[in-house]
Amino acid sequence: MTHESEDHRPDAAPVVGAVWVHAFEEDEGGDAVYRPEGDPFPLSRRPRRRIALHADGTATMADGGADDRPAGRGATWSEAGGMPVIRCADGSCLRGVERRPGRLRVRVERAGGGAG
Repeated sequence: MTHESEDHRPDAAPVVGAVWVHAFEEDEGGDAVYRPEGDPFPLSRRPRRRIALHADGTATMADGGADDRPAGRGATWSEAGGMPVIRCADGSCLRGVERRPGRLRVRVERAGGGAG
């Protein structure tokens, strides 16, 4: 299985090779919304999580560190049903539920099976 998206629908956002930034202002019903890094984002004191999916099945997650600079951590990812599934080292998972140009919506599944 290749990790590069083979979904060529015009409404499908390419997930590999982009850095996705959490647009928490747009979160919907417990799902987290991500947009490409170059999109305009409102100013925020809260650090924004960044996700980069690589063609080899690895992923990089960057959250705000102790000094608010992004602190990266490794993860892995695969595709299920045309959507990315990102597995973090802490056992949590981000499961894609919507993908379109300029927007990726994921459901956060905490370690132990809880959503949110």
